[in-house]
Amino acid sequence: MTPTTLVTGGAGFLGSHLCDRLLKDGQEVLCVDNFYTGRKDNIRHLLAHPRFELIRHDVWLPLYVEVDRIFNLACPASPIHYQNDPIATTKTSVLGAINMLGLAKRRKARILQASTSEVYGDPQRHPQPESYWGHVNTIGPRACYDEGKRCAETLCFDYYRQAKVDIRVIRIFNTYGPRMHPNDGRVVSNFIMQALKGEPITLYGDGQQTRSFCYVDDLIEGMVRMMNQDTEIGPMNLGNPEEFTIRELAETVLRLTGSKSELVFRPLPQDDPMQRQPDITKAKAVLDWTPKVALEDGLKETITYFRKVVSQ
Repeated sequence: MTPTTLVTGGAGFLGSHLCDRLLKDGQEVLCVDNFYTGRKDNIRHLLAHPRFELIRHDVWLPLYVEVDRIFNLACPASPIHYQNDPIATTKTSVLGAINMLGLAKRRKARILQASTSEVYGDPQRHPQPESYWGHVNTIGPRACYDEGKRCAETLCFDYYRQAKVDIRVIRIFNTYGPRMHPNDGRVVSNFIMQALKGEPITLYGDGQQTRSFCYVDDLIEGMVRMMNQDTEIGPMNLGNPEEFTIRELAETVLRLTGSKSELVFRPLPQDDPMQRQPDITKAKAVLDWTPKVALEDGLKETITYFRKVVSQ
């Protein structure tokens, strides 16, 4: 019997790529999205697929469906979007986790919770292993997302301990690629859109803060491997450990796009982390997973996608 997999946030950047992969693997896919940040264009090519179904729904409301596995990806993931309605962001993370864990409990389904590197906050340990508890401002403007995701992790492990729910928890580090929202405010999409439009490229602080960028195909492979294995519940870091300064990223985008945009500097936002790099020792050992796509190669694919967006 073909398994049915629920993907919440399935019309989003990551969710749509995951739906593609699960269909390719022969699964029935139930995609749930409220289209707050997800876009129908991301899944338009799937709407006629015989094993794909779309439901418009907010995960902070209960959902009664018959599924075998759940990927809970629903939540705005960029600062512009999650700070626009911080209460809704917290509700999506916390009530969404409660509802999806409750569904997993009822269905005896395995659930993978998409957590985030933001649970580490502005880290005082570098790189960040899963054992690090983080350095997070609980009342700052980013807390709706950071604390929402931390609470979702707590709920997963309490449902695991108390109700024996079959959980998997991953912590996603900066991911980029085609289908990113062009106005999501994240650094890769920002730089590419500004470069293609000939606008100044905006760097915050001195541009020396670092990030580690994982191409979407690599991340989806790690997510699927995490869901399919039976030995580790997590949390599990998934990201590319290669570290780049934000200025290096900007200069690479300028070179690959051929843009003449200038670099401009703005004050650093509150609680913006200075360093972010995953320790993926556990993922290498348990999942036999390591990112394969180099930053420059992934940026070329992403730039190609955004050229089409700009020309529309």
